[in-house]
Amino acid sequence: MKIAVLSGKGGTGKTLVSVNLAAVAKAASYLDCDVEEPNGHLFFKPTDVEETEVNVKIALVDQELCNGCRKCVEFCKFNALAYVKDRLIIFEDVCHSCGGCMLVCPQQALTEKNKPIGKIQSGRSDRVQVNSGILNTGEATGIPLINKLLEDNKENAADLTLIDCPPGSACIVMESIKDADYCILVAEPTLFGVHNFNMVYELVNLFDKPFGAVLNKCQADDNPAEAFCKKNNIKILARIPFDRELGTLNSNGKIASREWEKYRALFTDLLETVVEEVKA
Repeated sequence: MKIAVLSGKGGTGKTLVSVNLAAVAKAASYLDCDVEEPNGHLFFKPTDVEETEVNVKIALVDQELCNGCRKCVEFCKFNALAYVKDRLIIFEDVCHSCGGCMLVCPQQALTEKNKPIGKIQSGRSDRVQVNSGILNTGEATGIPLINKLLEDNKENAADLTLIDCPPGSACIVMESIKDADYCILVAEPTLFGVHNFNMVYELVNLFDKPFGAVLNKCQADDNPAEAFCKKNNIKILARIPFDRELGTLNSNGKIASREWEKYRALFTDLLETVVEEVKA
């Protein structure tokens, strides 16, 4: 069972929810697909960590074979190639690794080389397998890194996988949820938070994924996120209170469900609710 945890913006509580759900499970795999700013490992503090480099294929030219026909330049819709002063120039940061330039080159002057874009760190924390994707600074997209995380998990996954998605609703989020059995949307009680929550709500509907909402930082005041859920008939799976002690645990890199019985019960109930939703 794969459960993806999403939020419309950063700081909403997505990692709080996904880390604690993995921690209360009998056994789980935790995938940190927030590859630009992964922080799940700060809570789990995994041991026996192994590191794997992730590469993509980019174009490589043999200038001696290239005759300047420019067919590759005309083919590339990403403008990753240019022919300047009798030399073919490849802009590696723009190359999308499609391999099309090699197919159209009549001189077979183009091949491929590996370009590292990031790494995956894998370790264990109690009963949780922790896999984190870390994108190299300046890389245009983390999609190949997320795909590698998901592919590796198919081979070594526990019965339950928690996918900590990137914030927002861009392509890297779509890639993270493509195989998910259920999506948890985490919302905070602000108008700005609801605006971004609406984007992930539209995304899971577009992908036709079953989903429910977790309302974080709940107080006694009116909650725009709750009002949005009721207006759109979104099932509210749990409410997490605005709690100073929880904030302190979180800022200190502690997993609340391992430190405090109240939160162990809350996240256990949430996990059971989600499992029932998936089975329904």
